[in-house]
Amino acid sequence: MTEPAVERRRVLYIIVCAAGPAADVGKLVTLAHQQDWDVQIIATPSALDFIDTQALEAQTGRPVRSQYRKPDEPRSPRADAMIVAPATYNTINKWANGIADTYALGLLAEAPGLGIPVVAVPFVNTALAARTPLQRSIDTLQAEGIRILFAPDEVDPHDTVTCFDTYPWPRALEEINQLTGQAHHPR
Repeated sequence: MTEPAVERRRVLYIIVCAAGPAADVGKLVTLAHQQDWDVQIIATPSALDFIDTQALEAQTGRPVRSQYRKPDEPRSPRADAMIVAPATYNTINKWANGIADTYALGLLAEAPGLGIPVVAVPFVNTALAARTPLQRSIDTLQAEGIRILFAPDEVDPHDTVTCFDTYPWPRALEEINQLTGQAHHPR
């Protein structure tokens, strides 16, 4: 008699960069858990100063990763999808140009080649958003199938109170669910 197959829960990597909304990434973790995602937080080294690592580890049941693992450390589960939020100017530009100088950027660099759906939610100020390098980087990433949720009229980084409260965590998860063919099923 064979054992019934245990269905593996979908794994969502949330890649967090060093920007104000990072402090609220737990909101996205909660939403993802409500939709049956297991969550692995990956933080850029600079983002570690913006997040509550212990609270996120308790919430996800996994260590927050910001560096490549050592050979004797266990692997993280394979990602079924990734959300990069908040995505900074530096991360977007490095990612689009194939620079993988952090663990987070290494994962992002591999994602298109592995067929892993990715949604990125940039958080940049108006001056940086208008720069040609950022526009080129967004075009490059979109050409590789990365979904960029960039709506300057929805997020104004200069209005820190409002923009943090209205940061589009739910929209990012809706997009990743669409890309993975998953319907929204709240628990």
